[in-house]
Amino acid sequence: MSDNFLEIERHKAAIARTNLSRPVRLAIEWEIIAHTTAFFDYGCGYGGDIERVAKFARSSAGWDPYYHPDNNRITADVVNLGYVLNVIEEPIERREALHKAWELAGKVLIVAAQVVINAPNSEQIAYGDGIVTRRNTFQKYYEQEELKKYIDNTLDVDAVPVALGIYFVFRDDAEKESFKAIRFFSFNSTPKVCISTKTFEDCKEKLQPLMEFYTKRGRLPVKGELENGLELLQEFGNFRRAFSVVLQATDEAEWDAIAYRRSLDIQVYIALTQFENHPSFSKLAPEIRLDIKAFFGSYEEACEVADAKLFSLGQPGVVQKACEKSKIGKHTPSALYVHASALQELDPLLRMYEGCGSRAIGRMDGATLIKFHLDKPQISYLFYPEFDTEAHPVLKESISIDFTTRKVTYRDYQKRENPPILHRKETFVTPKYPLYEKFAKLTQKEEKLELLEQKNVIGTRDGWNKCLAEHQVVIRGHKIYNLNKS
Repeated sequence: MSDNFLEIERHKAAIARTNLSRPVRLAIEWEIIAHTTAFFDYGCGYGGDIERVAKFARSSAGWDPYYHPDNNRITADVVNLGYVLNVIEEPIERREALHKAWELAGKVLIVAAQVVINAPNSEQIAYGDGIVTRRNTFQKYYEQEELKKYIDNTLDVDAVPVALGIYFVFRDDAEKESFKAIRFFSFNSTPKVCISTKTFEDCKEKLQPLMEFYTKRGRLPVKGELENGLELLQEFGNFRRAFSVVLQATDEAEWDAIAYRRSLDIQVYIALTQFENHPSFSKLAPEIRLDIKAFFGSYEEACEVADAKLFSLGQPGVVQKACEKSKIGKHTPSALYVHASALQELDPLLRMYEGCGSRAIGRMDGATLIKFHLDKPQISYLFYPEFDTEAHPVLKESISIDFTTRKVTYRDYQKRENPPILHRKETFVTPKYPLYEKFAKLTQKEEKLELLEQKNVIGTRDGWNKCLAEHQVVIRGHKIYNLNKS
C-alpha cells in the first residue's frame, strides 16, 4: 500500500491516563519539577499531566494541536515533550516540534519517545521511517542510542538518559553535571547520638543542619553553603569546631565511612564522564567542585584516579574478579546478582561497570536485581515486583545490555506458563535491608525441611510447587505450614 493512500489520525495516539506519565513522574522524583517550578506540556493530549502537576507546582499549562489548539505556547522552567516525536510521521515537522519545545524550556526539556523494545510483535504497515498501527496512528520506534543522537544533533546538546526512551536536556551545564553526579550518590543515614554532651544538647538545633549537610556531602561546608552558617560561625568560630561537638556525641567512625563512600561516589561520577570527555572544571556545579577539592585536592588528580579504575574494566578478568570478591549479592558460577538497594555499596569497579550501562539507558526504574554476567560483557536488570511481599517472587521481565554491541534486549516473562522464581532472597540484599531477617528465617526453615536440595528443579514455579507438594507443605506469606497438621 502506498503512503499516499494513508491518512494518519495522529490524535488517536493520545492516552487517557489515570496517573502521571512516566517521564513526568521521574522528573518529580528527581526534583526536576518542584513546588517552585513552572511546567508546560508540549503536545499534552487530553491534559492529564497538566492537571496532576498543577496540584503542587507553581504553575502548569499545556498545548496540543488537536485537543487544546487554542492554548498559548508559553515558556516555562520545565517543558515536557512526552511521546510526541514518535507519533509525527513527517521528519521535518518532527524536528520542528523538538526545536519549538526546546525554545520554550527555561531550564529543562523532558523528551520521551517509544523505544524498540516496546515495539509490537505483530506485523504492521511500513510508513516512512516507522509503521502505521491498527488505530491508524503513526509510530516511530527508536533505538535508545538513536534517540539520544537525534536529540543531541538536532538541538546541539548533551541529553542525559534517565530511563529507556526518556531524556532530560538541561540549559545549564553545571545543573546537568550536578544531576548526573547525584544519580551516583549513595544513601547515608545521619549517625545517631551516642553520648549526649551538655554542649551538644545546648546547640542541638543549630548543629542539625550541619549534620545533615555532612551526611549528604561527606564534608564540611564552606561559607555560604549552610542556611544557618553565619549563626554557627558566630557561635563556634569555624565549622570544624562546630563539628567537633558533633563528634563528641556520635561515633566518629560512622562519619568517616560517610566521607569515604562519598569520595567513591565522586570517583564513579567522574569516571563515567570520560565517555563524553571530562567536562571542564568550570562547568561543574559549585558543590561538586568543592567535593572534588575536599576529597582529592585537585580535579586532575580526581580524573587520574577515576580513569585508572574505569580503564581497568577493559582488562581481562577484572570484572569477574571484582564480582567473585564481592561480599554483597548472590554468587552463581556464571553471575553475581545484587538487589538494586545494595548497588551503591558495591566495589567502585562494579559501580562503574553498572554505570556504563545506566549512562546509556538511564536507571532502570523498578528493577529489582542487577545481574553481572561473568562469562560475557553484559548486565541484566531483572524485575520482580513482588520481591518484598511474595516468598518466592516470579520474574516478570528483564532488560539486558551487551557492552560489546550496545544492544538492548527485552524479555517478557509474564505470559510464560512456567516462569523462573527466586529463592534465598536474603542473599541478594544486605543485612541493613528491612526484611532481611524475615527472608533469612524462611530460608533456614526451607533448608531444615530439605526443600532447597533439588536446585535444577525448584528454579521454576511448577518445579517449586511440585517440591512443596512432595513435602506436603504450603507457604503463606513467609511462613511454612505442614499439611499433615490440622
